Amino acid sequence: MRRIQLPFLRQNKAVSTAISALIITAVTATLVMAVAMYAYHVLEQQRGAAEFEVAKKSILAFDDALQDAAWKLGASRAARFNVDFGSLVLIPDAMNLTVIATIGGSNYTLGSVLTGSVRYSTSNRYISFGENYKSYVLGDSDLVVTDSTESLGRALVEQNPALVDITLSYRVRAMRTVYLNVNGTWVNYVSIWLIRVVTSSSTHLHDFDLKAKSLSIQTNTIDPGVSVTSNCIISVESSSESGSATVSLDSGKVIFNVRVAEVKVSV
Repeated sequence: MRRIQLPFLRQNKAVSTAISALIITAVTATLVMAVAMYAYHVLEQQRGAAEFEVAKKSILAFDDALQDAAWKLGASRAARFNVDFGSLVLIPDAMNLTVIATIGGSNYTLGSVLTGSVRYSTSNRYISFGENYKSYVLGDSDLVVTDSTESLGRALVEQNPALVDITLSYRVRAMRTVYLNVNGTWVNYVSIWLIRVVTSSSTHLHDFDLKAKSLSIQTNTIDPGVSVTSNCIISVESSSESGSATVSLDSGKVIFNVRVAEVKVSV
């Protein structure tokens, strides 16, 4: 018996095949797009994390450059930055450091400086250390140091709700440098070193050189006119933190030489 071929059945089969092909194509395209977006996100995250590590090294290199230039009047140094996933911010007058000497229970103000800071910030989408994370990659939390081998620079990595920051700031060094007999009187000479960063508020992206130039070096000699028997305490205070250290002295007088290096930081 001959089978009757129905045209509309053949048409339905063709339509069904075409629809299946469209569905498969659409699903495949969606999967490819999803994979591509995920791969792009992973790649962007890796690049952002890599930039953070490079920025950390650049911050440390800039600190070396700044401290090398600070105590050489007119000297200029620079460090290279490449910033695409974050930003570098120059912050003027970020800290007001006041230096106080305590001798025999009496306080003597030795000086005060407003100093700026440098901050690299990036989103915690690229790198995250956890809530309230804080760690120093240079220096520590002390505002005053008494060792010539310790850096005046401090680089703090800190995680905030949306950002991870690396902030470079400067502290104070206090040391007894000389003990001399002057006209029959033994004198302890204590040197205080401060770096005043002078900058203007600005934000920088992409490739640039961050420059440090020594503008001035000033020394102020302070004689409290008192005798000492053992030591003095040097305290440093700012609006948000404070610190102190003991400087050992021998019996006699004490004279303070406060040296302030003024350094311009700019791009």
